[in-house]
Amino acid sequence: MNPKITIPIAIIVSVAITSGIMYTIGFEQDIQVTQTLEPEIIYVDKTLEEYFQGTQNIKKISSQEELKKILEVSAVFNGQIFDERMLRSFSVMDGDMAVAESAPQAEPAVKTQSGGSEYSTTNVQVANVDEPDYLKNDSKYVYIVSRNTLSIIDAYPAESAKLILKIALDIESQYIQNMFLNGDRLVIFYNGQSDDQIIPQYDFVPQRSYEPVTHALIVDVSDKENPTILKDYSIDGHFRDARMIGDYAYFVTNSHINYQYPRLPVIMEDAVRIMTPEAFYFDNVEQFSNFSTLTAIDIFGDKINSETFLMGYSGTFYVSEDNFYLTYQQNMPFGFYENSSRDRFFDVVVPLLPKDIQDEIKVIKSDSSLNSSSQWMKISELMQKSYNTMNKDDKEKLFEKIKQALIEYDTKKQQDTQKTIIHKVSINEDKIEYVAKGSVPGRLLNQFSMDQSGDRFRVATTTEYYIQHQGTIRSNSVYVLDENLNIVGGLEDIAPDESIFSSRFIGERLYLVTFQQIDPFFVIDLSTDTPKILGELKIPGFSNYLHPYDEEHIIGIGRDTKELDNNRVQQLGIKIALFNVKDVKNPIVADDIVIGDSSTHSEALFNHKAFFFDKTRGILSIPVNGDVKSLNESSSKMFAPEYNRWSGFYVFEIDALNGINTKGTITHSEEDSRYYGMGEARTFYIDDVLYTASEQHLKMNDFDSLEKINSIKLENTGKFIEYMEDEILR
Repeated sequence: MNPKITIPIAIIVSVAITSGIMYTIGFEQDIQVTQTLEPEIIYVDKTLEEYFQGTQNIKKISSQEELKKILEVSAVFNGQIFDERMLRSFSVMDGDMAVAESAPQAEPAVKTQSGGSEYSTTNVQVANVDEPDYLKNDSKYVYIVSRNTLSIIDAYPAESAKLILKIALDIESQYIQNMFLNGDRLVIFYNGQSDDQIIPQYDFVPQRSYEPVTHALIVDVSDKENPTILKDYSIDGHFRDARMIGDYAYFVTNSHINYQYPRLPVIMEDAVRIMTPEAFYFDNVEQFSNFSTLTAIDIFGDKINSETFLMGYSGTFYVSEDNFYLTYQQNMPFGFYENSSRDRFFDVVVPLLPKDIQDEIKVIKSDSSLNSSSQWMKISELMQKSYNTMNKDDKEKLFEKIKQALIEYDTKKQQDTQKTIIHKVSINEDKIEYVAKGSVPGRLLNQFSMDQSGDRFRVATTTEYYIQHQGTIRSNSVYVLDENLNIVGGLEDIAPDESIFSSRFIGERLYLVTFQQIDPFFVIDLSTDTPKILGELKIPGFSNYLHPYDEEHIIGIGRDTKELDNNRVQQLGIKIALFNVKDVKNPIVADDIVIGDSSTHSEALFNHKAFFFDKTRGILSIPVNGDVKSLNESSSKMFAPEYNRWSGFYVFEIDALNGINTKGTITHSEEDSRYYGMGEARTFYIDDVLYTASEQHLKMNDFDSLEKINSIKLENTGKFIEYMEDEILR
C-alpha cells in the first residue's frame, strides 16, 4: 500500500477508465491492465484530504453528518449539486450503527407432514446456496406467490392433490416473485415504499417523500390453513437479489443517493426502526450513486445484521457458501468526455504536427487571456494554414499517421472505459465482513459469468466499444483473481468480433459460448492461474444457458440460426444440444433437437429456474409457447385457443449414448380459458410424479408415461380470496 501523499494545493488523480471512470486520489491505482495513463491535475480544496487520502481502503461512515460531507466532497468529481440547507424531518443517531440485539433463538419447526421420499427443488448455480423463486415445494406441499397472493397446495399424493389455501397479502406490492422455503418458514420479499417528510429547497412546510423499501416477511406455515407473519422487516431500497444458506437469508437492496436529501439506509421491524446498518465508502473518488445494502436474517430466530456500501448501482451477484460478490459497471465521472476529447488532441494530434506548428499551438494554449473557444479558433486557423502549404502526398501521409495514432489511443481508452467492479463480502450466519474490492475489464453477462473455486475467483467478460474508422470492436476474456481480488492470470482476445452468450464454470474448466454469426463453443482449462483454450467447436446457432450433464457432456439451450446474404443471421427455433467434451481438443455435438421456429419462445432461454433436468432419470423439461403450425406434430394435435398459440412443456429423454429424444408434451393452454403465455413456468417432481406449473395451472403427470394424474387451477377460480391476518399487528 502506498503511503499517504499530502498535496496542499492540488490533488493528483490517476484515471482508470471503465464503462465509467474512477478517479483515485493521491496514488497510482492498482489496476490490472497492461498500460497506465498519465495523471491528470484537478484542482480542489485541500480539505478533501480529510476523507479521500488515496489509500483505496474501505472507510466507515460514522454519522449522518459525515455522509453529507463525503457526498459534498465527491460532488466535486461527480458534477452533483449539494446544498447543506436541505433538511429531512428525521435524523439518524450514531448509536444505531450496530447489529440489532439478539433475543433467545426459537427452535426450528419440526416437519411432521408425510411427503414423497424424493423430490426436486429450484435449479441453482451453487450447491447448498438456495435462490429465491415464486414457487417452492417440500415433497408434500407446494407454495406459490403470484401478484399479491400466497397459495398453498397439498400436492402429494398427486391423485388427491388440492388447493388448501389462497390468500391475498395486504401489502403495497402487486407483483411478488421471490420467496424462500425452509422447514415451515417462508421468507417472502416484496417492494414497498417509505413515507418520510422533507422540506423542499427554500420552503418551510414539510412534504411527503416516498422512497422505495424492500420488505422481508417471515411467515410461519406450520398450520397450512392459518399461516401467520412472524416478522416484517423493511430495508431501504429496491430488492436486487437474495440467497439462503442454512437458516440464514441474505439479500441485497439498492437505494439511490439523493444528493439533495442524503441519508443512511435504515431497517425497520413492523414499522419500528431497529437499526441503521454500518455504512462504508471507498477511499478513491468514483461516482457514488447508490447504497448497496447486504442484510442477513435468521429465519428461525431474532438475529439480523446488515452493512451498506456507498458505491455504484449493484448489477450481477455471485454467492458461494462463504462469500457474497456484488458487481457493477463503473460509471464515467462528470465531464469525462469533454476532458478526454481535449486530451486526445493535445496528447496525440499535436505531437505529430510540424515542429513550428507545435510551438505556436503551445503559445496559444498558454495564453491565459484567451478562453478555450478562442484558443481553439486560433489553433484551427493555424492548422488550416499549415495544411494549405503542404503538397497532397505529405498531407495524406500526415493524416494517415495521425489516424493510426488516434486509433491506437482510442482503442486503449475504450478498453479501459469498460470495467466491472467487484466487491467481496464474507458471510457466516449473521456475521458480515467486507473483504476486498477488485476490477476486471469488460462487462458481465449474468451470474454464470462468475465462479469461486477455493481461494480463486474466476470471471468471464465481454468488451465492446466503437472506434472511429474501424467500427465496433468486440472481444472476450477470462480472468483469475486471488482471495484479495487481484488479477493473477487471464486469457484475452477470445473470439474477436463475438460476444459471450453463455458460460458455465465446472470444476477446473470453463465452457463458453460466444456468438455473432456462428456459435463457437470453447472448452477452457482453469487448472492453473493461466487459462488456456483446450478445444473449440463452431456450429450454427447459439446457447443461452449451459447445464452440466456429467464430466463428459454439457447441455445447451438456445436458438438455431441460418446465415443469410450480407452477413446477416436469421434466428430459428429453440435448440437443445448435447455437447460431448470427452476429447477436450475436439468437442462435438453428440445430438441436438430444434423446436418450432423464430416465433417459439421459452423462459428457460433467459431464466435458469425454468430449466429442469434430472440426471438419474434422464429427463429434461422446458416451458414452450409458439404458433401451432411451427411446433412438432405431437403438440399441434393438442388444443390451442383461438390465438392459434400453444403453451405447455416439452419433455425430453437425454442419454449420453442415445442422445436427445422427445418424450412428450404437457399442454397448459386450455379450451375453457384465454391464452396464457409461459412467463412463470416451472417443473419439479415428487417421487414418480412430474409437476408442471404455469400462471394458470399446476399439473401432475406420470413421470414415465406423462399420462395426466391431476390438475389444479391457480387463476380465475371465481372464488373469494381471504386476506392474511398479521398476528403481530392485531
